[in-house]
Amino acid sequence: MQPSTIIFQFQDGQPPQTHVAASGESVLDVALNNGIQLQHNCGGVCGCSTCHIYVDKGMDDLPEISDKEEDFIDRAISPRINSRLACQCVLPNEQLEVVVTIPPQHFLGH
Repeated sequence: MQPSTIIFQFQDGQPPQTHVAASGESVLDVALNNGIQLQHNCGGVCGCSTCHIYVDKGMDDLPEISDKEEDFIDRAISPRINSRLACQCVLPNEQLEVVVTIPPQHFLGH
């Protein structure tokens, strides 16, 4: 089975980055394992909205959004219809290409 790929796009002007993702890894895991700065104040347990991303491709292949995740997305800065929390976007056991955009992050002095 071929691994999935995640293409990270950045709204702050950085060039896109493509990284391999293993089954069971979240978008947050892949970002952090590849040196991409993505806030995760709660430690990646769906307890805040700091790892908010936009899923531009592959949304239907990711786990369905939970009520808890939806509540936190409502608190995120500039939520959109394709908003997700990176910690909750866990890749299934199949070859996918997922494209995400990381919005400008607002550091809250932690």
